[in-house]
Order: sequence, then C-alpha cells, then structure tokens
Amino acid sequence: MNYGVITDIGKVRDINEDNYCIIDEKIKLFMVADGMGGHNGGEVASQIAIDTIKEHILKYLEDENEDESIKGIMFEAFNRANKEIYKRGMEDTECDGMGTTATLALYANNKMYLGHIGDSRGYLIRGGAIGQITQDHSLVAELLRKGSISEREAMKHPQKNIITKALGTNEEAKADIFKLDFNNGDVLVLCTDGLSNFVDKYEIEKTVLENDDCQKSCLQLVELANQRGGYDNITIIIIKNNKSQLDG
Repeated sequence: MNYGVITDIGKVRDINEDNYCIIDEKIKLFMVADGMGGHNGGEVASQIAIDTIKEHILKYLEDENEDESIKGIMFEAFNRANKEIYKRGMEDTECDGMGTTATLALYANNKMYLGHIGDSRGYLIRGGAIGQITQDHSLVAELLRKGSISEREAMKHPQKNIITKALGTNEEAKADIFKLDFNNGDVLVLCTDGLSNFVDKYEIEKTVLENDDCQKSCLQLVELANQRGGYDNITIIIIKNNKSQLDG
C-alpha cells in the first residue's frame, strides 16, 4: 500500500487541534479529526476521538467479521468517543463545549469502510476522476444540497465553519457508516477542512494524479493551502490501492 500523511499547524493558529491515526498492520485503519473548543479543548477532543475509536476497533474487530458486524463496531466506536468527549467537556471547564470531527477509513474483507461525522472529508479518485464520498455535516452543506448556493459560493460562505454534527457537542451523535469497493488504482483522500476550504477537489485530483508518491502529494497540497493563507490546521492522508500490497 502506498500512503502518505501530513499534519500542519498552518500560518495563523497557535496550536494544531487536528489529530490523525494510521495503523498499517493486520488491521488497516486511517483517521483524521479536527477539534474545536476553547483553550486547548479542540486538541483534547480530537485526541480523545482518535484514541477511543482506535482502541474500540482494535479490541473488537476480528478476521471473520461480516459487513454488518464491522459497521456496528465502527458505529459503537464513534458513540463511545462521543460520550468520552462530552463527559470531559462537562467535567473540565477549560474543555467546556469542545467537540471534533472524525473521518476514518477501515480496510477489511477487501472493502473500504468509512465512518464520518462533521465537515472533514473523504474523496475517492477512480479512473482519473474525483468525487466527495462523505457528506459534510454543516450549515453551508445543507444550503448547497438544497440548491440555495453554488459549490463556489460554499467555499467562500461566511458561515462555513458552522457544523451541524460533531463528536462531543451533544449527548448523542450519529455517525455516517458505509462501505465502498476499493479497486486497484483507486485513491482515497481524507482531510480536514484546513485543506478543503482553500483547495478544491479538482486541484486535489490534479496533484494526486501527477504524483506516484502519496507523501509528495500531501506536501504539495499543504503548501498550496498555506500559500492561500494557511488560516487553519491542515491534515491529509492519501491512500493508494496497490492491490498486491494491500493483500500482502
């Protein structure tokens, strides 16, 4: 498997509230999280999400798990992370109101399973074309889905930071869980909005397709986001399916 990862503080923020996880062993797990909250709350929330989800999946996922079992494990992992973040926010005044996005990809049974909440994103590049495979849980995304604004207007919208679902902001959180075929030559891109707010999907597609090396693509995309202001933390994971390596 060819993959690359980078997390960057950007040009404006004092701390990096993004976190990520990669496990490339018997279980192949990739995850990004973008925290939010006062003081260091965002950083705390995203780290709790990464740790809790990873721990739950590693504990319960087995070789013989069927589709619905895998989805159930992922769904419960998000639920547990939500409860942990919400509880910490209630107990620690410096973390009051904190929350985080979380987008993960889990490769099992020759399929890619996605778990998602918030406005971090998953893109799939297949046959030279890119498509967003996650649905943003945000006010602007709802306006876009209703046809009230265009995709270009959405990137510049003054309320694009308003998230409608996240981990830790409410007692209950329902993540999107789904699976997709991950064919030879497919590329999966997971990123926080520090990239997607400043670099559109066609620029992501172009950068990835021009490079065989996923790490080089990550570096170029971060550089592009920073050239446009670097107003947010930026985290990117790019995974390319080299079939023989995935199965090995």
